[in-house]
Amino acid sequence: MLKRVLDWFGFGAHGHSHDAHGHGHAHGVIDATIATTDRGIWAIKWSFVILALTAAMQIVVVAISGSVALLADTIHNVADATTAIPLWIAFVLARRKPSKTFTYGLGRVEDLAGITIVIIILFSALVAGYEAIDRLVHPQAVSNLGWLIAAGLIGFAGNEAVAVFRIRVGREINSAALIADGFHARTDGLTSLAVVAGAIGVWLGFPLADPIVGLLITVAILGIVWQSARSVLTRMLDGVEPEIVDEIAHAAGHVKGVEKVAEAKARWLGHKLHVDVAVVIDESVLLAEANLITSELEKALFAHIPALAVATVRITTSQPHGHHHAPDPFRFSGQLAQGVLEIADTDDGERFRLRVSRHAEGLAATVEIQRKGGMVEEHALVPVDGNHHVLQSLAAPAEPHEFEGQLLLAGSADSERLSFKMLEPGDHHH
Repeated sequence: MLKRVLDWFGFGAHGHSHDAHGHGHAHGVIDATIATTDRGIWAIKWSFVILALTAAMQIVVVAISGSVALLADTIHNVADATTAIPLWIAFVLARRKPSKTFTYGLGRVEDLAGITIVIIILFSALVAGYEAIDRLVHPQAVSNLGWLIAAGLIGFAGNEAVAVFRIRVGREINSAALIADGFHARTDGLTSLAVVAGAIGVWLGFPLADPIVGLLITVAILGIVWQSARSVLTRMLDGVEPEIVDEIAHAAGHVKGVEKVAEAKARWLGHKLHVDVAVVIDESVLLAEANLITSELEKALFAHIPALAVATVRITTSQPHGHHHAPDPFRFSGQLAQGVLEIADTDDGERFRLRVSRHAEGLAATVEIQRKGGMVEEHALVPVDGNHHVLQSLAAPAEPHEFEGQLLLAGSADSERLSFKMLEPGDHHH
C-alpha cells in the first residue's frame, strides 16, 4: 500500500526527479528536455488549457462562497496556468535564426521568461497570504459549503488530469523532466484537497479552518517560488547541473584516441546547451586522424546529452613540447618530410624531437650543429617506441641552445639538407 502511494506521488520506481542525463527540474520552470520536442511543447499548451478551465470554475465558487482557502488554491492554479504564456513567447522567439546582432540567437529570452514566472508565482503567494491573514483578523462566514467542497474536488481533478497527461506524454517522448512535472501537478492536487478539508472544518464548527488552510497553501506557493528562483538564477549566471560535466567526461571515455578531458565547460542558452571541451590526445597523431577523433567525440556528446545544440571540441597535448627557456621550434616543409624540429623536455632530460606529418619511405634524420672553433655536434634521431612520425635524439644538445645547424633528411632514394637557426629567449642568452 505504501509503495503504491509513493509511486503515485513520484517517489517510487516510476517517479523521477532527474533523468538519465542529469537534467533536474524545478516546479514552475519548464526543463530543456521538454522544450526540445514539438510533442513536449504540445503538452505544455494542453496543460495550460486544463489548468485555466479548472481555475475559471473555481473563481465562480470563490465569488459565491467567500472561501479564502479556495481563493488561495485558485490563485495557485491561475499562476501555474499563466506561466505557460511567457514560456510560449520565449520558445517562439528562441526559434528565430541568429543574426549579426544576436549571433547566438535569442535563447536568453527564456531566462527573462523564467524571471517573469517567478514574479507571477511570488505575486500569487503575496495575494493569497494577504487574504488569508486578513480573514484571520477579520473573520467572515463561509457559505455554500457544498459548492466549496465541489470546487476543491474540481481543483484536485484538474491537477490530476494534468498530472496523468504530462506523465503519459513524458513517457512517450522519454522526457523524465515532463514526468517530474506531472508528479508536481499531482502534488499540487493536494492543495485543492486541503480546501475540502477546510470546508469540512467549517461545517464541523471551526470557522478559522478556512483561513488557516489558505495560509498553508500560501506557504506551499512560497516554497515553489524559492525552488523556481534558484533554478532560474542558476541558469542566468551560466550555471549548469554538475551531472552534465560528468556526462561530458563519460562521453569522452567512449572515444578511442582521447586520453583525458583537460577542460569541460557548458552553458545554457535558453533550452539549448552549448559545450566547450578540450581533450588530450597523443601528440604524434596526424591532423587527419585528430579531426576524426574530434568528430567521433562530437557524435558521442550529442548521443549522451539530448539537449546539446553546439559542441566545440579543442585538442591539447599531454605536455608542452618545449620548456620555458627552449628556442622556438624549426618548422619545415621539404621534399622528403614536413614537420617540426624542437628541443623538448622528456623523462630522460632535454632531447631533440622531430615530429613529421608526412615523410618519405625509410626516412632517416640527423641534426648537425655548427659550434665555435669549427666543431660539429651531431645527433642522430631515432623513432620513439616504433613511431616513425616522432623521432628523438639519444642525447641532450650541448649548451648554449643558440646555434646554427642543419637537419639532414635521407630517404631510400634521395636526401636533403635544411638549414635552421635557433635562438634562446632574451632573458636566457649565454
